[in-house]
Amino acid sequence: MKTDAVGCKQFGFTLLELLVVMVIIGLLAGYVGPKYFAQIGKSETKTAKAQIEALSRALDTYRLDTGHYPATEQGLAALNRQPNGEAKWQGPYLAKGVPADPWGRPYLYRYPGEHGDYDVWTFGSDGAAGGQDADADVGSW
Repeated sequence: MKTDAVGCKQFGFTLLELLVVMVIIGLLAGYVGPKYFAQIGKSETKTAKAQIEALSRALDTYRLDTGHYPATEQGLAALNRQPNGEAKWQGPYLAKGVPADPWGRPYLYRYPGEHGDYDVWTFGSDGAAGGQDADADVGSW
C-alpha cells in the first residue's frame, strides 16, 4: 500500500509483482498441462473398452435369440435392424444404436473371429493397426 502526495492510500500491484505471478502461472501450466492431456488419451481408451464390452453383451444376447452371431457382412448393424430372413431376431439389442468409437470411427466386426467367436475392435486414435498408448488397438480379446 502506498500513499500519494496528498496522503490518500493507493491499492494495487507493481509491474514486478504481476510479472512474478505470470511466471508462476506459466510454470504451473507447463507442469500440469502435459499430465492433463495424457489423461484424455487414457479416458478415450477406457471408453472404447467399455463400449466394446457393451457390444459384446449385445452380440451374446443376439446369439441366444438366433442361435448364431451376425455374419461379418451384416456387421454390428444387425444388433439394431433385423437382418433379412432372421425370424428369431428379437432386438434391438442396443438402446441407442451402435456407437462410433471415441475417435469418431465405426467399430470393426468379424465373425468368425481370429481371437474368439467374434472380434470387435478399433484401431485407436491413429486409425492404423498397432500402436502404443492412445494409438494402441482396442479389441474384444
